[in-house]
Amino acid sequence: MNEKMRNNLIRRFQIIQGIRQFFAGEGFIEIETPSLVSSPGMEPHLDALELFCAYPDGTRIKRYLHTSPEYCMKKLLGQGWDKIFQICRVFRDGEIGPTHQIEFTMLEWYRANADYKQIMEDCEKLIGVLTEKVLKMKTINYQGRGINLSAPFERLTVAQAMNLYGGVEIEKNRDPLSLLQEAKAKGYRFDPQEAYSYDHVFFKVFLEAVEPRLGNAHPTILYDYPVSMAALARLKPENPLWAERFELYIAGLELANAFSELNDPKEQRKRFGEEQHLREQLGRPVHPIDEELLNSLSQMPPSAGIALGVDRLVMLFCDASSIEEVIAFPLK
Repeated sequence: MNEKMRNNLIRRFQIIQGIRQFFAGEGFIEIETPSLVSSPGMEPHLDALELFCAYPDGTRIKRYLHTSPEYCMKKLLGQGWDKIFQICRVFRDGEIGPTHQIEFTMLEWYRANADYKQIMEDCEKLIGVLTEKVLKMKTINYQGRGINLSAPFERLTVAQAMNLYGGVEIEKNRDPLSLLQEAKAKGYRFDPQEAYSYDHVFFKVFLEAVEPRLGNAHPTILYDYPVSMAALARLKPENPLWAERFELYIAGLELANAFSELNDPKEQRKRFGEEQHLREQLGRPVHPIDEELLNSLSQMPPSAGIALGVDRLVMLFCDASSIEEVIAFPLK
């Protein structure tokens, strides 16, 4: 192991220790939940690792390595827990690249009786504390760019960012055809032989023109996603065309994904069913619905939570261009 790698791993240790100290100071309780679960979630574009567990009597049951501890942590919120966090290994099959590993480290935290605005403030405080504690400064130099990590972070709605950087107005173009027509008029190229969904057109513009320009001077909180991208987030009460969801970007890198959590079990069951159908259409395994989670949602107060990629945070603090530079034994 070379000296740079050794220094990166020492900084990784410092960051993880700093995370624990931050949340302890904020009154959070660190908890642990199982890595082996009966349902890994329904997200259409995530693949879980499955395995079979053997009981002493010879019975074998299918289980999955969790893609996130989210379901179990929400069950704890339903049992009356208030402020909880977890640092754990999670698993997503097929994800290997400069910013992806099949096995990686996730930080998740949840607040009961809160919404995504409180989580935004948590992000600003956490990043600020880690920057000053680990780096002893407020600015990082990442891949030749100086980025000021002090609060307040830039805040943009998804609609603002798509208009500012992508040149398309998603507030006016809410159906696939009109959004496709505008995107084509702005120079984005699409295969005329294919049919494009709203999300497909959206992400074509977003990934090409918007995402690389987020968080390059200050961290960017990108918030209020179209309803089709609500995932596990609740809709905005004053405008249900948008979901109370945000992502944190630094240097064009998605660092975290957060929600004001949906706690309506009927609506959640409906979304799970839609995602099961989409997974089937995409030829992906269809996972069972976690009935225990749905039961817990009816007991869960209004809450907010977030998943933050620890490895990517370490990359930023180490000026590393690849996730392999901050993991002791990366899968290659």
